[in-house]
Amino acid sequence: MTYVSASEEEDDGCVFCNASRSNPSSDNLVLYKGKKALAMLNKYPYTNGHCMVAPRRHLALYERLTPAEAAEIHQLSQRLIVILKKIYNPAGFNIGINIGRAGGAGIDGHLHRHIVPRWAGDANFMSVTADTRIISETLDAAYERITPFFKGRKKTG
Repeated sequence: MTYVSASEEEDDGCVFCNASRSNPSSDNLVLYKGKKALAMLNKYPYTNGHCMVAPRRHLALYERLTPAEAAEIHQLSQRLIVILKKIYNPAGFNIGINIGRAGGAGIDGHLHRHIVPRWAGDANFMSVTADTRIISETLDAAYERITPFFKGRKKTG
């Protein structure tokens, strides 16, 4: 809760803009940087493999995406779904964009899409009663499993 309620100024700037200016690495959780969008792991995931896709340009409003930004966000999202299916074999996905603080955006100054793998029966009482999530894989391990698909060492389809 501390993370999602912090303002961008308190967090050394926008996490997506900072990620956009750096090279992909396990330190910044950036999986891939395209011309208009980037893919990264969520630092505070709901499930294993929880990724985000964002425009590289600092932008809060969905309707202000350029056609090129929207296309690359869509293409990266599709690519991540294929990759996550191969790695984690989920039964489904939650995919969404929370716009504005009232819309549930933890980081409301920079638009981003969540791609969350889901499995039958994966909901548990821990997040409801103990403000805790059960993640069975470290972010470093997830990063090492996903990045080969972006580096051309593994085929997605």
